[in-house]
Amino acid sequence: MVRRYGGHLALSDATFDINPGITGLLGANGAGKTTLLGMFIGLHQVNSGTLTVLGHDPWSAGTHIRERLGYAPEHHTLPPDLRASDFVRHVAELHGLPPVEAATRASDALWLVGLGEERFRALGTMSTGQRQRVKLAQAIAHDPELVLLDEPTDGLDPMQRDAMLDLIRKISADFGINIVLSSHLLDEVERICDAAVIIGDGVTLASGTLDELRGGGGTNVVVEIDAGLNAVAHLADALRSRHLAVSVDNRRLTVAGTDDTAFDAIRDACADAAVGIVRLHRQQLSLEDVFLERVG
Repeated sequence: MVRRYGGHLALSDATFDINPGITGLLGANGAGKTTLLGMFIGLHQVNSGTLTVLGHDPWSAGTHIRERLGYAPEHHTLPPDLRASDFVRHVAELHGLPPVEAATRASDALWLVGLGEERFRALGTMSTGQRQRVKLAQAIAHDPELVLLDEPTDGLDPMQRDAMLDLIRKISADFGINIVLSSHLLDEVERICDAAVIIGDGVTLASGTLDELRGGGGTNVVVEIDAGLNAVAHLADALRSRHLAVSVDNRRLTVAGTDDTAFDAIRDACADAAVGIVRLHRQQLSLEDVFLERVG
């Protein structure tokens, strides 16, 4: 997909599939995440390429899509004089629910996110954490198939953030709602998401399940040896002569390798150099490792 704003190219090559479950949309600020979410709900048209959401083009079938989709924007600007229940009810009506059903669903959604006792409070009197929960409530009140959350933990303290992530995971698991969570925080994506799409400079850098991404980035073999630093240097040179990428940290060497070849090479090199092995293990890359590798 390609999206331009005048002469500015916001997205130049965004190509990926999103499967059921919770998918993290990862990228630095300005990477194009919010633009993508706007395209998903039909606010922006694709300049070239194809975008399909729930089987439809959101630009040409926006009304039909929005009946089945919920969206919580990043900004916290909500009508200050409106009560939370009235706001959520109004959004539910915009998604196609009749007024009576929309009122019932609004109350249920606010109870679900922990604001049952606060549902008649004006939005302007609520804290940032409460407003984040109101945004989540309005995104799920009409029982959508897909929910888009743009930075849902922005402005929250660590305890509020943990509670919000647990709530998002619970909603997805208990109600079968698929979620796309846009974030620049790697740890929260790794904590609750099943898959991730990494965006950088308007292009897709990587996409897939978390296991695929971590495995796709390769694994490392780490060996700690019982020898002096000169022996460590000689061992590193011996491994590099076997066409292996090696980094050294004191008496620990990290060798790039995805199969038993690296293990065998390390064992043989240590035997040839007559150095003892303290520890030898495979180290799988974290999502942060993959992100930094792809972005870099």
